[in-house]
Amino acid sequence: MNPLDPKRSSVAHSIANALIDGFNRHYTIFREVCRGAKTCFEAGDWHGSQKVNRDRITSYTERVHETVERLHAEFNAQAVDDETWAQAKLFFIGMLVDHKQPELAETFFNSVFCKILHRNYFHNDFIFVRPTISTEYIQSVPPTYTSYYPKERGMRSTIKKIVEDFGWNRPFADLDRDVDYVMQAVEKQLNGWPEAEVNLQIQVLYSAFYRNKAAYIIGRAINGNQEYPFAIPVLHDANGKLYLDCIILDSWRISVLFSLSRAYFMVDMEVPSGYVQFLRNMMPNKPRSELYTMLGLVKQGKTSFYRDLMTHLRHSDDNFIIAPGIKGMVMLVFTLPSYPFVFKIIKDRFAPPKEIDRATVKYKYQLVRQHDRVGRMADTLEFSDVAFPADRIDPELLAELREHAASVIEEEGDTLIIKHVYIERRMIPLNLYLMASTPEQREEAVIDYGNAIKDLATANIFPGDMLYKNFGVTRYGRVIFYDYDEIEYMTDCNFREIPEAPHPEMEMASEPWFSVARNDVFPEEFGRFLLGNAEVRQVFLKHHRDLLSAKFWQGKKQRIIDGLLDDFYPYPTELRFCEQFKHDQESA
Repeated sequence: MNPLDPKRSSVAHSIANALIDGFNRHYTIFREVCRGAKTCFEAGDWHGSQKVNRDRITSYTERVHETVERLHAEFNAQAVDDETWAQAKLFFIGMLVDHKQPELAETFFNSVFCKILHRNYFHNDFIFVRPTISTEYIQSVPPTYTSYYPKERGMRSTIKKIVEDFGWNRPFADLDRDVDYVMQAVEKQLNGWPEAEVNLQIQVLYSAFYRNKAAYIIGRAINGNQEYPFAIPVLHDANGKLYLDCIILDSWRISVLFSLSRAYFMVDMEVPSGYVQFLRNMMPNKPRSELYTMLGLVKQGKTSFYRDLMTHLRHSDDNFIIAPGIKGMVMLVFTLPSYPFVFKIIKDRFAPPKEIDRATVKYKYQLVRQHDRVGRMADTLEFSDVAFPADRIDPELLAELREHAASVIEEEGDTLIIKHVYIERRMIPLNLYLMASTPEQREEAVIDYGNAIKDLATANIFPGDMLYKNFGVTRYGRVIFYDYDEIEYMTDCNFREIPEAPHPEMEMASEPWFSVARNDVFPEEFGRFLLGNAEVRQVFLKHHRDLLSAKFWQGKKQRIIDGLLDDFYPYPTELRFCEQFKHDQESA
């Protein structure tokens, strides 16, 4: 058969059609779920919002499996010859010329293809190693963003119009009051209103960004050569009416809002590349991979990340090394010093006292991905069959891999294949940070460490192993948890006080004088292994003594059982308008 044979072309075209059908079904469902977030927000259905977000995460894998099964059933996919697969890719490219999500469709093609054929085929003849279709200037209906012109209607009326245009089916408690607060906050943060230039305009992304119990208005103001990014969270008050909670104007604070330690946003986007480009203009230091991920397009985030990594490897020459810090009993962690990420591999064997297996560790990481991370748990990108250049692996690291993770690696000539790896943003381990920081930095870190544990507890997560080495400090000084092999739901834990010993000498015994079940937790014991340093102990007890009490943990657990979802604010309390409102009330 020659490559232009009509029969081969017919099969290749049908395969391409099946692939584009599979992707279109996926993205149709994705958008329906995202539109459901608006419905949940309007109804105040917070548990429903969490559920649709979890369902969205698993939907992509389900659509890939459906398409793989279709290709096997209709074409005996593994028996299709190389020329037909190559032609199928060319037909697929033709179908993307006027597509609204071409980059996502290319990634979907890769996901399906890689489930069918061996990794020897993972090059640009068969899959999209490089993007083919440009995502620039794709038109969207409605447009990606709406432009408003304050010089025509006035700034105050423009801000009110922006909010009203989202058309939420729930009244505001006092929108005029909130608009006044926006005006006051902007004037204060900018030290007065700048003089209006001829091009003054406010551009606002068409869809609101939904997460947890909030909707966010995301946009930027353009005045002359200056651009001012902003985010406005919209919340429910105690009476179920809407209100504007604050306005965030600092680019770095907006970047924290889009941190991977938080749950993904729910956004209805016809042209996601348009949203990503808009956000990149607001946050130029955020890679596209993280923005796609934060929009719930995790596979596209992985594709973009992998391309960035391969590009970085071509333009660098440092070696992968064992990551600094105390070595873990479950994970082998390495890094590339010139690249701000760490790579984590599950070891073949776990040292005592660990009593879990590989499947449990993978389950815990999946649990974190589907859970509300409340800004306190690092998200990870999970990869299979990643090829690393063997000459870039430090000898000490290679020896560790061979000794502790032999089942996860394959050495093929000048390539090291890692069959399964987690990748996450590099942070400074908290134990190292506490040793190297100033007294003021140390105090702030200990306070935020306690806050991190409390936030996790409120979100129904008990960290299990709370040693400092399992927490990291971000570039913004925020303490994040990143060791998941011992996490449990709060509701699965039994928080107990240590019963009084029948005889004083029993307290000195090596074995406890009381029965202990698997999920029993005794908070009184935390101080024994966390507070050895006198300076750390003093700060911790001043701010977080309640963490050493079973009563605190029991109270958090009961609120969760009662179905109460507490609020989390990914911005400082002092930015909230309620603080300003309280001040005005007191002044009056």
